[in-house]
Amino acid sequence: MQIGKDKVVSFHYDLSEEGGDAVGSSRQGDPVTYLHGHGNLVSGLEDALAGGAAGDRLEVVLPPEQAYGPRHDAAPQRYPIKRLLTRGKLRPGQVVTLQAEDGTRQVTVVKVGKFNVDVDTNHPLAGKTLRFALEVLEVREASAEELAHGHAHGPGGHHH
Repeated sequence: MQIGKDKVVSFHYDLSEEGGDAVGSSRQGDPVTYLHGHGNLVSGLEDALAGGAAGDRLEVVLPPEQAYGPRHDAAPQRYPIKRLLTRGKLRPGQVVTLQAEDGTRQVTVVKVGKFNVDVDTNHPLAGKTLRFALEVLEVREASAEELAHGHAHGPGGHHH
């Protein structure tokens, strides 16, 4: 079965910055599972996977515009600590999850106060050219519920 709109795709990835620094990998846990054609992946990765099939292995290099966007040099923004979904001791440089007006997003802690935290709202990988090594594990039809919700369910996907 080919990867196309409304198909659920599972894959493993190894991610590095252009130049070689390893950033992350899914291989020690569940694969990434997403609903193709619904904006659930960075655009360049979804475009690269289109038309593929289970068993495919590919290398994809994405410039910032096709990955997490350019880096914006805006001043840090201040949020109440209670808006962070990440719990525990906070420290500058730490990547945390923030509950913003437009949903959740990853931000980087710049300064920690008693009640507020200053964060850099750029995605931690913004402005970087990224190299993905991908292995497509499975392609299947989406369920009616997945189509209605606009995302894949189960391991590596969304949990309700």
